[in-house]
Amino acid sequence: MNYQKVYGITGPVSTVGPTAAENKLNDELIAELKQENSFESAQDTQNRVNTLKLLQQLAEKFVYTVSRNKNMSDGMAKDAGGKIFTYGSYRLGVHGPGSDIDTLVVVPKHVTREDFFTVMDKLLRERPELEEIAPVPDAFVPILKLKFNGISIDLICAKLDIPQVPISLTLKDNNLLRNLDEKDLRALNGTRVTDEILELVPKPSVFKIALRAIKLWAQRRAIYANIFGFPGGVAWAMLVARICQLYPNACSAVILNRFFKILSDWKWPQPVLLKPIEDGPLQVRVWNPKIYAQDRSHRMPVITPAYPSMCATHNITESTKQIILKEFKRGVQVTNDIFSNRLQWKDLFVKHTFFQQYKYYLTITAMTNSNDDEQHLKWSGLVESKVRLLMMKLEQLSGVNLAHPFIKPVETIYTSSDASSSSNMFVEIMDKYGTHTMEQQLDKKYIKVTEENKDKYSDANRVFATTMYVGIDVDEAALTNSNSNDKGKKYKLDIHIPCAEFYNLCHNFNEEYNDKEKFQLVVRNIKGFELPDNVFDEGETRPTKKRKTVPSTNKTERQVKKQRIQPVQS
Repeated sequence: MNYQKVYGITGPVSTVGPTAAENKLNDELIAELKQENSFESAQDTQNRVNTLKLLQQLAEKFVYTVSRNKNMSDGMAKDAGGKIFTYGSYRLGVHGPGSDIDTLVVVPKHVTREDFFTVMDKLLRERPELEEIAPVPDAFVPILKLKFNGISIDLICAKLDIPQVPISLTLKDNNLLRNLDEKDLRALNGTRVTDEILELVPKPSVFKIALRAIKLWAQRRAIYANIFGFPGGVAWAMLVARICQLYPNACSAVILNRFFKILSDWKWPQPVLLKPIEDGPLQVRVWNPKIYAQDRSHRMPVITPAYPSMCATHNITESTKQIILKEFKRGVQVTNDIFSNRLQWKDLFVKHTFFQQYKYYLTITAMTNSNDDEQHLKWSGLVESKVRLLMMKLEQLSGVNLAHPFIKPVETIYTSSDASSSSNMFVEIMDKYGTHTMEQQLDKKYIKVTEENKDKYSDANRVFATTMYVGIDVDEAALTNSNSNDKGKKYKLDIHIPCAEFYNLCHNFNEEYNDKEKFQLVVRNIKGFELPDNVFDEGETRPTKKRKTVPSTNKTERQVKKQRIQPVQS
C-alpha cells in the first residue's frame, strides 16, 4: 500500500503526476523565466553569501560591544553571541537580480532595540561597503534600510529572553517567544513563517519555480505591494504553497493553471490555511474571526502558518480585491490558452496598462526641501504607508467604483545652480510638479539629479519628490441626479474632505513634519493625458486629450474637482 503524506488542512485534489505535454510546457516556463531575467548569476549569488557572512560578523560585534558597555566581562561578552537569519524571497530561494535581502538580527535579552538603532547603526556607518542607510525606528516593525555591498537590505532586530544567542540557534521552538513584546514577535515572525512554508510544500523545487512565475506575473500586472493593499511576497508564497499541497505531484506549469482557477473561484473571505491554526504558550492574539471583529473584516485572508498565526493580507481593500480577482480571471484564460498552444508563457507576463486605463488619477506627492536624503526617506515612507487609508475613504464615496493604487512610487530630485533660490525652488516645484506640461517647465529651469550626476550635487540643497498614483474609476450614473427638475445638471465628485483629512493625518503624525518649509504633501487630481513622462516606459503611448464634442441637451457630464489640498484653516 502506497502512503503519501497529506499536506495542508485537506487531502489533495489530485495526486496525478505530469504528462509529457505538461513537462514540455514546464520546460518552456523555466526557459521563459530565464529569458525574463528571473534568475541571478552565480557571481551575484556568491556576493550575497559573502555579504551575509559580513553581516553575521557585524551582528556578533554589535552584541559584544553592547555587552561590554553594560559591564560584562570579555568572556561573557564574546559568549553572548548574536545571529543573522534571513526570510522572504532570499530564504525561499526565489530572489532575482536586484532583489533585496530581508534580514533579522537575533540578540540576547540584555540588548535593546535602542542599542540596535545606535550601536549597530554606528557599526554599519563605519563600513566602507555601506552606500545608503535609513533608520525607521517608528515603523510597525522597526527597521534599518541599507544599501550594503551593492545589495539592498532590510535589517530588523529581535531580542529573545535568553542570556546567549549561539550560532546553532533555530527559531522553531514556540517557547522562545515567551516574555517578548509585540515588535519583537513581529520581527521574528518573518523567519518563522518562511521556514514553515518550506516545510509545508510537497516538492520545494516545484514550489520555487511556480512562485518565481507568480512573483513575476504579480509584479508585471502591478498587484504586488502589501503597503498599497495588494498581497506582499509572503502572501503570494502561501497562496502558491496551498496549491502545491492540493496537487502534490504536479509540475510547476500545472500549479500555475490550478492557482488561477482555484483562487478565482475561492469562496472569499474563507481563509487560505497551510495547516490548522495552533495554540501556543503566549497570551497573544491569534487570528480568529469568531472572536475578533477586525479579523472578520479581512476580505481575502491568507493566514501565516507559524504561531501566533496572523493574516498576511489584512491590507486588502474592496478596490484591490476587485483588481486581484480580475487578474486571477485573466490568468485562468491565458494559462488555458497556453495549455491549448494558442498562447505562450510570455503572454502571461505582459505588462499592466495602469497609466492608460483611467480617465482620472490622483497624485500624492511627498516633498522635502533638504540636502539630507534620510529625512526625505522617512517623510515619503510615512506618506506611502498612509495612502491605503486615503483609498479606503475614496472608495466609500458615492460616484467612485474603484480606487486603484499603483505599486511603485516615482522618485524625482531637483537642484539649482543658484544656491540662493532654494526656498523659491521648493515653492515653485510644489506648485508645478506632477503634470506633463508643468514638469517640462521645471526641467528647463532646474537641474534634475540622476544616478550619473548625483555625486556632483551631493552637497547642494535639493528638493526630493516621491509621487504615488491612484487611478479613480468614476461612476457616471451615480453622479447623475435623477430629479426630473435637475436633468442635464453637471455634478462634481468632491474629494476635498478625505484628501484634507489625509493631509492633516500625515503632517500631524510627528511634530517634525509640521515644518511646511521643509516637508510638504501635495494631492492633485489630474487626467490621464496630463500624466508626466516618467511614468511611461520607452515606446509606450501616453493617453491623448479627446476633442470636445457638442453635448446633447440631455447628456450629463461628469466632472472631478481638480485641487491641491491645503491645510485646513481653523
